[in-house]
Amino acid sequence: MRWTHVMVGAVLAWLLVVPAHAMSVAFINPGKSSEAYWATSAAAMGAAAQSLDVRFENHYAERAHPRAVGIARQLAARSPAQRPDYVIFSNDYGTGPEVLRILDAAGIKTFMAFSGVQSAQDRAQTGHPRERFKGWLGSLEPQAEDAGYLTARDLIAAGRRVGARAADGKLHLLAIGGDRSTPSSVERNAGMRRAVVEAGDVVIDQEVYAAWRLDKAAEQAAWLYGRYPDTRLVWSGSDQMAFGAMQAWTARGGVPGRTAWFSGINTSGEALEAIQDGRLAALAGGHFIAGAWAIVMLYDYHRGRDFAADEGLELRQPMFVAFTAATARAFAQRYGDGRFDRVDFQRYAKTRNRDLKRYDFRFTQLLE
Repeated sequence: MRWTHVMVGAVLAWLLVVPAHAMSVAFINPGKSSEAYWATSAAAMGAAAQSLDVRFENHYAERAHPRAVGIARQLAARSPAQRPDYVIFSNDYGTGPEVLRILDAAGIKTFMAFSGVQSAQDRAQTGHPRERFKGWLGSLEPQAEDAGYLTARDLIAAGRRVGARAADGKLHLLAIGGDRSTPSSVERNAGMRRAVVEAGDVVIDQEVYAAWRLDKAAEQAAWLYGRYPDTRLVWSGSDQMAFGAMQAWTARGGVPGRTAWFSGINTSGEALEAIQDGRLAALAGGHFIAGAWAIVMLYDYHRGRDFAADEGLELRQPMFVAFTAATARAFAQRYGDGRFDRVDFQRYAKTRNRDLKRYDFRFTQLLE
C-alpha cells in the first residue's frame, strides 16, 4: 500500500528531528507490515505522536506471536538511556501476560491497547493494572462486540430486503471468526450472536475460525458452501476473511452482493470500495484509532494528568462506525491516502485543553 510507505517514511523522518529529551513510546504491533489494518493503526499512532512531539517507534511481530515476546525482550535489553518511556502492546493470542512480565521487570511502563485482559486465565497471571505489575498503567480497547453486532445486524437486514430466506423461511448464516483466544475476536463473535438472537429468523449453520487470513477463509468457505447449500449470508470478523469467503463464492459461479451477501470489519481501501459497490452488504471499522488515543492518554499521564481518576484503568469504549457508501466515501476522501497527520491530536489532550474533563474516543468525530 503506497500511502502506508509514505506515512512510515514520514514517521521515520520525524524520529530524526524530535528532540532527544522527548517522551518516547514504542508499539509492539502484532500484525504484518503488509496488513492494511495494522499499518493503518501504526500510521494513526505515528500521526498522534508527531502532533504531540512524542518519539514513536513501531515494531511489527508479523503475526508470528512468539515474536511479540521477542520484541519485548529486545526493548528490555536496551541500556536504560535507550529504552522507551512507554510500550504499548496488544494481548493478541494471549501474549500479553508474558510481554507484561518482561517489560515490567525492566522498569518500562506499559499500556495495553486494542486487546486487553479479559479471560480468567490471563487475569490470574496479570492481576489488575498497578497492582502486581506496578508499571502496567492501564488499557484501552475498542468495544469489539459492537463491530460484530453492527455488521451482523446490517447483514441480516440486507438478507431480509433481498428475500434471501431458505425453504424453511429462515435466513441461513455462516460465521468466519478470527481466532478463539484474542479478546477482540471473541467479542466480535459474541456481538454477531447477539444480533442473530435479536433477529429471531436467522440460523447460524456453522462458526469457524480462519486466523484472520484470506486464503484460509477461502478454503473453509469453499467446503462450507457445499455442506450448507441454503446459506446466503456470510459474516466475517475482518475484511480479509470476508474477501476470502467472497473469492470462494465467486469460484462457484456466484456473485457477491447479488446471489450471496457478506459482511466485514476494518477500513482497508478494498473494503471501503466494496461497501460502495455493493460487494459487501455491511462493514464496520474505525477502531484502528485506539492506538492513537492510547498515545494521547500517555501524553497526558507523562505531563502529570493521570487518567486513572477521571477515566479508570481498564477502558472499553465505543469506537466502531457502521459504514455506509456515503461514510466510506467521506473517509476515503479525508484519510484514504493515510494522512492522519491532518488530525490535530492536541485537541484531544487534557493537558492541552484545561476545560476537557473526559476523553471522547468515538471515531465519528474524525468524520465530522
